[in-house]
Amino acid sequence: MRMRKKRHLESRLESVGGSLLLVEGSGFYHKSDDERTNHFDWAEVFGNDNPVEVEIGCGKGQFVIESAKRNPNINYVAIEKISNVIITACERAEKEEVKNVRFLNCDAFNLLYYFPKPAAQAIYLNFSTPYPQKTYAGKRLTHPKYIRIYSQILLNGGVIVQKTDDRTLFEYSIESFSACGYKLSRVTLDLHNSYYSEGNIVTEYENNFASKGLPIYSLTATKMQDNM
Repeated sequence: MRMRKKRHLESRLESVGGSLLLVEGSGFYHKSDDERTNHFDWAEVFGNDNPVEVEIGCGKGQFVIESAKRNPNINYVAIEKISNVIITACERAEKEEVKNVRFLNCDAFNLLYYFPKPAAQAIYLNFSTPYPQKTYAGKRLTHPKYIRIYSQILLNGGVIVQKTDDRTLFEYSIESFSACGYKLSRVTLDLHNSYYSEGNIVTEYENNFASKGLPIYSLTATKMQDNM
Protein backbone atom coordinates (compact mmCIF):
# COMPACT_ATOMS: atom_id res chain seq x y z
CA MET A 1 0.00 0.00 0.00
CA ARG A 2 1.30 3.41 -0.95
CA MET A 3 1.98 5.72 2.00
CA ARG A 4 -0.31 8.73 2.17
CA LYS A 5 1.56 12.01 1.94
CA LYS A 6 1.80 13.72 5.31
CA ARG A 7 -0.11 16.97 5.73
CA HIS A 8 1.87 20.17 5.16
CA LEU A 9 4.92 18.07 4.28
CA GLU A 10 6.76 20.80 2.34
CA SER A 11 6.40 23.41 5.08
CA ARG A 12 7.36 20.85 7.72
CA LEU A 13 10.51 19.98 5.78
CA GLU A 14 11.39 23.67 5.63
CA SER A 15 10.85 24.02 9.37
CA VAL A 16 13.51 21.41 10.27
CA GLY A 17 16.33 23.15 8.42
CA GLY A 18 18.54 22.87 11.48
CA SER A 19 18.68 19.12 11.04
CA LEU A 20 17.79 18.54 7.39
CA LEU A 21 20.66 19.60 5.14
CA LEU A 22 19.21 18.55 1.81
CA VAL A 23 16.01 17.59 0.02
CA GLU A 24 17.02 16.05 -3.27
CA GLY A 25 13.65 16.22 -5.00
CA SER A 26 12.62 14.96 -8.42
CA GLY A 27 14.28 17.94 -10.10
CA PHE A 28 17.68 16.55 -9.14
CA TYR A 29 17.71 14.30 -12.19
CA HIS A 30 17.18 17.21 -14.57
CA LYS A 31 20.31 18.98 -13.35
CA SER A 32 23.86 18.80 -14.71
CA ASP A 33 26.57 17.06 -12.69
CA ASP A 34 27.90 20.42 -11.53
CA GLU A 35 24.45 21.51 -10.38
CA ARG A 36 23.93 18.22 -8.55
CA THR A 37 27.19 18.45 -6.65
CA ASN A 38 26.87 19.78 -3.11
CA HIS A 39 29.93 18.64 -1.18
CA PHE A 40 29.60 19.00 2.56
CA ASP A 41 32.49 19.82 4.85
CA TRP A 42 31.39 17.80 7.88
CA ALA A 43 33.68 19.61 10.29
CA GLU A 44 32.03 22.86 9.21
CA VAL A 45 28.51 21.39 9.33
CA PHE A 46 28.91 20.08 12.88
CA GLY A 47 31.33 22.69 14.12
CA ASN A 48 33.89 20.12 15.27
CA ASP A 49 36.28 17.43 14.03
CA ASN A 50 34.55 14.48 15.67
CA PRO A 51 34.37 11.17 13.77
CA VAL A 52 31.51 10.74 11.29
CA GLU A 53 29.20 7.74 11.00
CA VAL A 54 26.44 7.25 8.43
CA GLU A 55 23.14 5.39 8.47
CA ILE A 56 21.67 4.63 5.06
CA GLY A 57 17.91 4.16 5.16
CA CYS A 58 17.30 5.73 8.57
CA GLY A 59 13.51 5.47 8.46
CA LYS A 60 11.89 7.33 11.34
CA GLY A 61 15.23 7.79 13.05
CA GLN A 62 15.07 5.51 16.06
CA PHE A 63 18.53 3.99 15.51
CA VAL A 64 20.43 7.13 14.53
CA ILE A 65 18.91 9.34 17.22
CA GLU A 66 19.58 6.81 19.97
CA SER A 67 23.13 6.31 18.61
CA ALA A 68 23.70 10.07 18.68
CA LYS A 69 22.46 10.31 22.28
CA ARG A 70 24.72 7.49 23.44
CA ASN A 71 27.74 8.81 21.56
CA PRO A 72 27.83 12.63 21.81
CA ASN A 73 31.42 12.70 20.50
CA ILE A 74 30.44 11.11 17.19
CA ASN A 75 28.67 12.99 14.36
CA TYR A 76 25.93 11.11 12.52
CA VAL A 77 24.69 11.63 8.96
CA ALA A 78 21.38 9.89 8.27
CA ILE A 79 20.21 9.11 4.74
CA GLU A 80 16.57 8.48 3.79
CA LYS A 81 15.12 8.90 0.30
CA ILE A 82 11.44 9.06 1.32
CA SER A 83 10.48 12.59 2.42
CA ASN A 84 7.32 11.30 4.05
CA VAL A 85 9.45 9.20 6.39
CA ILE A 86 12.48 11.37 7.06
CA ILE A 87 10.33 14.24 8.32
CA THR A 88 9.46 12.16 11.40
CA ALA A 89 13.15 11.59 12.15
CA CYS A 90 14.03 15.25 11.67
CA GLU A 91 11.20 16.51 13.86
CA ARG A 92 12.13 14.07 16.60
CA ALA A 93 15.81 15.08 16.48
CA GLU A 94 14.88 18.75 16.79
CA LYS A 95 12.30 18.17 19.53
CA GLU A 96 14.81 16.15 21.56
CA GLU A 97 17.60 18.66 20.79
CA VAL A 98 19.97 16.05 19.40
CA LYS A 99 22.77 18.22 18.05
CA ASN A 100 25.13 15.62 16.54
CA VAL A 101 22.92 14.25 13.78
CA ARG A 102 22.06 15.68 10.35
CA PHE A 103 19.78 14.31 7.65
CA LEU A 104 19.98 14.03 3.86
CA ASN A 105 16.75 13.36 2.01
CA CYS A 106 18.36 11.64 -0.97
CA ASP A 107 19.01 8.38 -2.80
CA ALA A 108 22.01 6.38 -1.57
CA PHE A 109 23.23 6.04 -5.15
CA ASN A 110 23.88 9.81 -5.19
CA LEU A 111 26.02 10.01 -2.06
CA LEU A 112 29.21 10.93 -3.89
CA TYR A 113 27.60 14.24 -4.84
CA TYR A 114 27.60 15.10 -1.12
CA PHE A 115 30.72 13.38 0.24
CA PRO A 116 33.81 14.94 -1.39
CA LYS A 117 36.27 12.50 0.16
CA PRO A 118 36.45 9.56 2.58
CA ALA A 119 35.01 10.82 5.85
CA ALA A 120 33.05 8.04 7.56
CA GLN A 121 34.41 5.56 10.06
CA ALA A 122 31.21 3.49 9.92
CA ILE A 123 28.15 2.94 7.71
CA TYR A 124 25.01 1.25 9.05
CA LEU A 125 22.56 -0.67 6.86
CA ASN A 126 19.60 -1.54 9.05
CA PHE A 127 16.83 -3.68 7.57
CA SER A 128 17.24 -2.48 4.00
CA THR A 129 14.58 -3.55 1.50
CA PRO A 130 15.61 -7.07 0.42
CA TYR A 131 14.31 -6.99 -3.19
CA PRO A 132 14.05 -10.80 -3.27
CA GLN A 133 13.57 -11.17 -7.02
CA LYS A 134 16.90 -11.62 -8.83
CA THR A 135 15.85 -9.12 -11.50
CA TYR A 136 15.88 -6.42 -8.80
CA ALA A 137 19.26 -7.36 -7.30
CA GLY A 138 20.72 -4.06 -8.53
CA LYS A 139 18.44 -2.21 -6.08
CA ARG A 140 19.84 -4.00 -3.03
CA LEU A 141 21.95 -1.70 -0.87
CA THR A 142 24.64 -4.40 -0.71
CA HIS A 143 24.91 -4.76 -4.48
CA PRO A 144 28.54 -4.21 -5.57
CA LYS A 145 27.63 -0.91 -7.28
CA TYR A 146 26.58 0.47 -3.88
CA ILE A 147 29.52 -1.06 -2.05
CA ARG A 148 31.86 0.72 -4.47
CA ILE A 149 30.19 4.01 -3.46
CA TYR A 150 30.56 3.19 0.24
CA SER A 151 34.25 2.44 -0.35
CA GLN A 152 34.75 6.02 -1.52
CA ILE A 153 33.01 7.40 1.57
CA LEU A 154 34.67 5.15 4.14
CA LEU A 155 38.07 5.76 5.66
CA ASN A 156 40.56 2.91 5.41
CA GLY A 157 39.70 0.46 8.17
CA GLY A 158 36.14 1.79 8.28
CA VAL A 159 33.27 -0.65 8.71
CA ILE A 160 29.85 -1.39 7.28
CA VAL A 161 27.47 -2.91 9.83
CA GLN A 162 24.43 -4.69 8.43
CA LYS A 163 21.34 -6.02 10.18
CA THR A 164 18.48 -7.76 8.40
CA ASP A 165 15.71 -10.27 8.99
CA ASP A 166 16.05 -11.62 5.43
CA ARG A 167 18.28 -14.71 5.12
CA THR A 168 18.53 -14.46 1.33
CA LEU A 169 19.67 -10.83 1.46
CA PHE A 170 22.14 -11.69 4.21
CA GLU A 171 23.74 -14.49 2.20
CA TYR A 172 23.83 -12.26 -0.88
CA SER A 173 25.50 -9.51 1.17
CA ILE A 174 28.20 -11.86 2.43
CA GLU A 175 29.03 -12.75 -1.17
CA SER A 176 29.00 -9.10 -2.27
CA PHE A 177 31.23 -7.82 0.53
CA SER A 178 33.67 -10.68 0.02
CA ALA A 179 33.80 -10.09 -3.74
CA CYS A 180 34.55 -6.41 -3.10
CA GLY A 181 37.51 -7.21 -0.86
CA TYR A 182 35.95 -6.51 2.53
CA LYS A 183 36.94 -8.52 5.59
CA LEU A 184 33.94 -10.01 7.40
CA SER A 185 33.63 -10.33 11.17
CA ARG A 186 30.94 -10.52 13.86
CA VAL A 187 28.81 -12.64 11.52
CA THR A 188 25.78 -14.08 13.30
CA LEU A 189 22.54 -15.75 12.29
CA ASP A 190 20.84 -14.79 15.56
CA LEU A 191 22.04 -11.44 16.84
CA HIS A 192 19.81 -11.25 19.91
CA ASN A 193 21.11 -14.59 21.20
CA SER A 194 24.76 -14.00 20.38
CA TYR A 195 27.82 -12.48 22.02
CA TYR A 196 27.38 -9.47 19.72
CA SER A 197 24.05 -8.33 21.18
CA GLU A 198 25.68 -6.19 23.88
CA GLY A 199 25.19 -2.52 23.06
CA ASN A 200 22.88 -3.31 20.14
CA ILE A 201 20.50 -0.44 19.38
CA VAL A 202 17.15 -1.84 18.30
CA THR A 203 15.41 -0.28 15.29
CA GLU A 204 11.67 0.06 14.66
CA TYR A 205 11.65 -2.94 12.30
CA GLU A 206 13.86 -4.96 14.60
CA ASN A 207 11.41 -4.60 17.46
CA ASN A 208 8.66 -5.96 15.26
CA PHE A 209 10.65 -8.91 13.91
CA ALA A 210 12.11 -9.89 17.28
CA SER A 211 8.69 -9.80 18.95
CA LYS A 212 7.61 -12.49 16.48
CA GLY A 213 10.58 -14.68 17.38
CA LEU A 214 12.32 -14.11 14.05
CA PRO A 215 16.14 -14.26 13.99
CA ILE A 216 18.13 -11.12 13.21
CA TYR A 217 21.15 -11.60 10.94
CA SER A 218 24.12 -9.29 11.37
CA LEU A 219 27.66 -8.77 10.13
CA THR A 220 30.49 -6.26 10.10
CA ALA A 221 32.44 -5.70 6.87
CA THR A 222 35.77 -3.87 7.14
CA LYS A 223 37.23 -1.83 4.30
CA MET A 224 40.79 -2.87 3.60
CA GLN A 225 43.27 -0.34 2.27
CA ASP A 226 43.28 -1.73 -1.28
CA ASN A 227 39.61 -2.58 -1.87
CA MET A 228 38.37 0.58 -3.60
